[in-house]
Amino acid sequence: MKKVFEYDFLGHKLVIETGELAKQASGAVLVRYEDTVILSTSVMSNNVSTADFFPLTILYQEKLYSVGKIPGGFIKREGRPTDAATLSARVIDRPIRPMFDESFRNEVQVVNTVLSVDNDFTPEMTALFGTSLALGISNIPFDGPVSGVVVGKIDGKLKINPSTEEMERSTINLTVAGTENAINMVEAGSKEVSEEEMLEALMFGHEHIKILCKIQKEIIDEVGVEKIEVELAKLDENIVKEVNNDIRTEMLAAIQIKDKLASYAKIDELKERALTNYETNHSESETLVDELKQVRKQADIIEAEEVRRLITEEKVRPDGRGLTEIRPLSTDIDLLPRTHGSALFTRGQTQALAVTTLGAIGEHQILDGLGIEDTKRFMFHYNFPSFSVGETGRYGSPGRREIGHGALAERALLQVMPSEEEFPYTVRVVSEVLESNGSSSQASICAGCMSLMTAGVPIKAPVAGIAMGLITKGDNYTILTDIQGLEDHMGDMDFKVAGTRSGITALQMDIKIKGITESILKESLEQAKIARMHLLDVMESTIKEPRKELSPYAPKIKMMTIDPDKIKDVIGRGGEMITKIILDSSNVTTVNHKDAVKIDIEDDGRVIAYHTDYAVIDKALKMIEEVVREVEIGSIYTGIVTKVEDFGCFVELWPGCEGLVHVSQLDTKRVDKPSDLYKVGDEIIVKATGYDKRGKLNLSRKEAISKPKEKE
Repeated sequence: MKKVFEYDFLGHKLVIETGELAKQASGAVLVRYEDTVILSTSVMSNNVSTADFFPLTILYQEKLYSVGKIPGGFIKREGRPTDAATLSARVIDRPIRPMFDESFRNEVQVVNTVLSVDNDFTPEMTALFGTSLALGISNIPFDGPVSGVVVGKIDGKLKINPSTEEMERSTINLTVAGTENAINMVEAGSKEVSEEEMLEALMFGHEHIKILCKIQKEIIDEVGVEKIEVELAKLDENIVKEVNNDIRTEMLAAIQIKDKLASYAKIDELKERALTNYETNHSESETLVDELKQVRKQADIIEAEEVRRLITEEKVRPDGRGLTEIRPLSTDIDLLPRTHGSALFTRGQTQALAVTTLGAIGEHQILDGLGIEDTKRFMFHYNFPSFSVGETGRYGSPGRREIGHGALAERALLQVMPSEEEFPYTVRVVSEVLESNGSSSQASICAGCMSLMTAGVPIKAPVAGIAMGLITKGDNYTILTDIQGLEDHMGDMDFKVAGTRSGITALQMDIKIKGITESILKESLEQAKIARMHLLDVMESTIKEPRKELSPYAPKIKMMTIDPDKIKDVIGRGGEMITKIILDSSNVTTVNHKDAVKIDIEDDGRVIAYHTDYAVIDKALKMIEEVVREVEIGSIYTGIVTKVEDFGCFVELWPGCEGLVHVSQLDTKRVDKPSDLYKVGDEIIVKATGYDKRGKLNLSRKEAISKPKEKE
């Protein structure tokens, strides 16, 4: 039976419909936030997975019809998710996942189908609302609700879910999610704002999250069904005791081995020993296979418990560092001679090599998605090969993790990138993670920033990133600076903070518990600021500011401005003129030749030429100047005859500028045949006399030879 719930959320209509669409799903809601419409469905498998993790899949399916677009390319239907769709799915997954019991093993899928989009009314947070509500009204054991909002700061005032126009002026672009009681996900980019400003924005967002969670509770109370009881995995007490006696004491020593690979190898050895010993002692058991799964689970629990006990009780970290101590740092630049910029950043056993490439504006990325932006000129790509953690693995297209880490680094550095007017290049940074023991995304930010400076990109200030961790035990908690892999895996929070000396440029927070308090956020931000200053000191000791000169292998640039009405003349019929300019100035035979000058012409009349040789650029721009050069009526010019007809001669004054000398204007005396006087290629002195009704230039030799003074 269809039910409709209508609410006013900050002056905008929020309508939720249930009971009509997708009725065979475990839970389904249609959420209308003004003209943004999302169908969210949830389904749970009846079978318990044998995996040692919770198999949750959250999809965010962009439909281009939702914004009145037809997909690009040849296939003309939606294919693999765009990066934006992948990132949106991640933003929804991260606050939802902690709301399930850690022992829950039934597969759950949530599909958000984007049906209609008004970008002023965030489809991503509408989908998060729908995801939580679809799970909440279903029989799936979900401990929600969860909601999220976008927070901006426009003209000094905080605002929930700003419009796209307002967000362009905002100093903060914060996505925050949580429950009624606490925040459990943060994603942000900001223009060097202070820790105090960011904390204020976080708590402002949480106040409005409470309103959305209350709305969900009202709907769940009316249409929700009873949650099913699922069997959660419980360990046999005898197995727990036996495994504890076997490996717990040695596990603590293995965790404290400072070398990552040696530590992991010893931990794996202890786990295998526990399995072998149990199998030997209980070889006659009829349920041995299931019991061995419990042995492995208990061995993992011992590892996690010992890491947490070491940190919370003894205040010692696995590698012996203090709670706020950063691992040893080293930096290097200019490792790759033929690239436009390169830098290496190493923090402990995490190492990132970043490479910057500069290209013409026309080489920007074309976006085929739901957003209002259709191109972007700054890209950051993050690669995480398996060898970086000493393993074999899959190689192919980037996964969710790589896309997410790259987007975070891109957001952090975008805040200090020069405008297109200041630096008219397309810029691509690639981070190759060569070693990883935690915080590789933040190492990528540091390396990427340094590579930009070596490439001569005039960034406003250096940016560094640090990852903060959290270990909780009851009401007590411990915040860690610069978490390594083991602390990330066994801990409760991964809070990444990037910024300059002046303020924060990006945040990202993932947690495994149901939420964190304002005091934890405040303390984490304060610790991260201290760490960031230390990182910037180290980076600036290697390269303090962007270089003034570009690499000799980077494209050089010059720019000129022409009358927009003249753009068609520069391009020419079918691109004939611009092709001639490129070929003649570069001395190449094809416009796709590697040595051909690149020329971008913008709608506002900006002409931007790129080449490694300034002489080629100058020649190309000189030719363009000739094309757009205006004829002065009454002035005398020397031209070249390009065609001879019975009615007169066509004369080129300069490339792209041609006029007609009518037979009556060829001489002071009568001329019967123009070919008797001139042939193609001859020089001729003419006077510009005006334009005919079709806009064609009229020239006269007769008037010119009576006044032989020539216009240079």
